[in-house]
Amino acid sequence: MNYMKSMKKVNMVKKMIAPLCICAVLVTCTSDPFTGKKSVALVGNSELFPESFAQYQEFLNQSEIIPEGADAEMVQRIGNKIKTAAEQWVDSLGQPDYLKDYQWEYHLVQSDEINAWCMPGGKIVVYTGILPVTQNEDALAVVLGHEVSHALLNHGQQSQSAGIFQQVGAMGVAILTSGMSDTAQQTAQTVYGAGSHVAAILPFSRENENEADHYGLILMTIAGYNPEEAIAFWERMSSLGGGTLEFLSTHPSDEKRIANIQGWIPEAEKIAAELRR
Repeated sequence: MNYMKSMKKVNMVKKMIAPLCICAVLVTCTSDPFTGKKSVALVGNSELFPESFAQYQEFLNQSEIIPEGADAEMVQRIGNKIKTAAEQWVDSLGQPDYLKDYQWEYHLVQSDEINAWCMPGGKIVVYTGILPVTQNEDALAVVLGHEVSHALLNHGQQSQSAGIFQQVGAMGVAILTSGMSDTAQQTAQTVYGAGSHVAAILPFSRENENEADHYGLILMTIAGYNPEEAIAFWERMSSLGGGTLEFLSTHPSDEKRIANIQGWIPEAEKIAAELRR
């Protein structure tokens, strides 16, 4: 009897997940021109971009924007050069329409936080707190190249899709444990949540950060900035401390990040040289 109940629950989970997986693979499997990788996109950019643009504007409305001055002008200047580099690169790859729905926007925002971020579709914020670490235009180009790459590689879209799959898994756990006590159900959900986060979500996030480092380095080099400055910048970031164990972090370790960048510099310089011909 217990075996039959378990099999019914398993079948319910299969029926719930299978259509989603089939639909994702057959209908929303996308490929980007940079990495050539295919990824499942459960949320299309036609839906994601307008939502992103609205959230970005809401953030700006609630923030202290630095509209002018040398630093604000520097953010705009570097951002525009990297945007142009991205357009030049996709043209060279034979996909000039890839960026047609992107609406690039850069703002410098007053905050002590040492950070910058990008929303899907090209909406970027740089916090003033990161400028003492960048120290120069080439290093800020490292940061903006990294953030622009997140947008180009559709990492926001992929992250949302991964979150949906994780939620579907949680629904499956709920069905399989529906006959158990409340405590057992809560424990199962906790174990699933922690396990899926460490085994799937964190490595996925680290891979995205790795790709943003890689393609951001190429973008900044195409834009005419010195890729060697990426090493100095990340060494300064590393000196600030706060090193979380890599397997529990959404970012690569500082040592691995710097080693990767050193290995990618010749490639970045080669691609930039080819595009200048």
